[in-house]
Amino acid sequence: MCGIAGQVGGDSIEHLNSILPRMLASMAHRGPDGSGVWVDAAGTCGLAHQRLAIIDPGGGHQPLTNEDQTLWITFNGCIYNYKEIREQLHSKGHRFRTQSDTEVIVHAYEEWGPACVSRFNGMWAFAIWDDRQKSLFCSRDRVGIKPFYYTWNHSVFTFGSEIKALLAAGVWTDRPDPEGLRQYLTFQFCLGERTLFSGIYKLLPGHNLLLQQGREPQINCYWDLDFDIDEERSEEDFSEELLQLLQDSVRLRLRSDVPLGAHLSGGLDSSTIACLTRTLLGNESLSTFTGAFREGSGFDETPYAKMACKHIEANYHETYLGPEDFAGSIEKIIWHMDEPAAGPGVFPQFGVSKLASEHVKVVLGGQGGDELFIGYARYLVAYLEECIKGAIQNTAHRTRYVATLETIVPNLPSLEHYTPMLKSFWREGLFDDPAQRYFRLMDRFGDTQAVLNKDFVVDRERTFEEFRSIFDHRHAASKINRILYFDMKTHLQALLQVEDRASMAWGLESRVPLLDHRLIELLSSIPPVIKFKNGQLKSLFRRAVKDLVPSNILNRSDKMGFPVPLSQWFRNDLHDFTCDLLLSRKSKERNLFNPRALEAAIRSDQPYSRTIWGALCLELWHRQFIDSPVLP
Repeated sequence: MCGIAGQVGGDSIEHLNSILPRMLASMAHRGPDGSGVWVDAAGTCGLAHQRLAIIDPGGGHQPLTNEDQTLWITFNGCIYNYKEIREQLHSKGHRFRTQSDTEVIVHAYEEWGPACVSRFNGMWAFAIWDDRQKSLFCSRDRVGIKPFYYTWNHSVFTFGSEIKALLAAGVWTDRPDPEGLRQYLTFQFCLGERTLFSGIYKLLPGHNLLLQQGREPQINCYWDLDFDIDEERSEEDFSEELLQLLQDSVRLRLRSDVPLGAHLSGGLDSSTIACLTRTLLGNESLSTFTGAFREGSGFDETPYAKMACKHIEANYHETYLGPEDFAGSIEKIIWHMDEPAAGPGVFPQFGVSKLASEHVKVVLGGQGGDELFIGYARYLVAYLEECIKGAIQNTAHRTRYVATLETIVPNLPSLEHYTPMLKSFWREGLFDDPAQRYFRLMDRFGDTQAVLNKDFVVDRERTFEEFRSIFDHRHAASKINRILYFDMKTHLQALLQVEDRASMAWGLESRVPLLDHRLIELLSSIPPVIKFKNGQLKSLFRRAVKDLVPSNILNRSDKMGFPVPLSQWFRNDLHDFTCDLLLSRKSKERNLFNPRALEAAIRSDQPYSRTIWGALCLELWHRQFIDSPVLP
């Protein structure tokens, strides 16, 4: 885990030697263990690296080169199967100077070219300068765990792990992207390669980028989900393979030359990872890290976390967060995020990452489990509607439905806390086109629209078509697979941005075993009627890990993610703080929100929506990155 940066097409060695240190300084938090800069003799390319030393701390300094110094790399992430690939390369005559996974990438590129990435199991964002071809090869891991941002003005290509690095290079003008803003107001994240910064883009997960002299960047997809359904195997077969892959995924992610621990929320995903980690570590000790709030049982899941910790005899660490912590850290959080994305879960994750960084340098967590194993209540809402429709039209038993009305009933208690949302969702559009219905479940604009300035118009039809272009994946025939595909490509990307920034803010490497590409490929091949059997959330996953975790955790139906009591705080402890920001002269002059409507929303006794959260994030983002950017 590190920070990478670079530029190709600059006008001189002096220019690169000037901007690269500034780019590194903007993200010094990503790598407290050292930094390095390399510039080629012609001043054409410069690479920079801020290091968090995890594998081979004594070696592996970057930018790193091969034996004849024709290839140079700057790399962020970890290739977990680097030892196996190293053995293959050694048998082919390659010689190594370090024990690092970084050097394995360089030699793999020498041997197999761009196709080398298909052999990697890990998380990565890297750039390799080929001095012979005068070309830059960039790659991002299959799922998008590690970030890669870039700009291209048809002559100069600049990239970095964080947008702040690009701003530090002076390659951006202070113009928000109106299309990115429109998407954020709808989903609270941007779709595809777009960001909130005009002219700054993300290299998409599972994509490579090749930049050759005199040409536009060539971007190609090297990995995607194809949902090639395996109808031959049984539920038991899939369950056994799933458990084996879970074990091997965790085993690979325990490769570290520094201390490691595990996040533990009390939910099934993190508890499974902690239990597997404890088993595979043998006699080594394990520390776990938990966060909570004191605002009642609905915001404190430490009893479950303690139960799991006791089960595996680990060292338990917890932190309790309050409104004063939120007020004192939210500006810093938005700065680290570069652009707001996802919900308020970034706040507790930021606090728990701080706690973990005080004890270890690597932490394993359960991120991705809800997307991969079908764990969100909205999936059940979507299928409940299908079951009702099938029962009314008498079609439910004619095909292999995931669930029928009678079989889904035992799993409906999972929706107990979602009654207000169901009332709103079923008010209109019942039984409409599946894409339209899921768009409504993901749409935050319904809440936001009431507080927007009347002059600010969101093109809803265009936003829906952008949504549909992802949702209607050509290889996904079933509704649940289309839902999963959309969430993997969008919502999960926002959560992974949170995962990266919240951990790297404290120089902590976060590993996510549930997003091993082998697990994703297996789950995409399993018939929906097996992996979402009778509408039970995480049905197959529960079966696979039933002997690993305590039964009280395995059978929970009340897990709500990491809920933050912001609704209470905004009305009480944080009322003045929120009003000072959102009703300030600066905020009013943006003409984005209606001040009276915002004030009414802040004072409202209605259950918390994400309206105030989204408005707060946008206001702080404008102040830090548009009004007067704070950069080194």
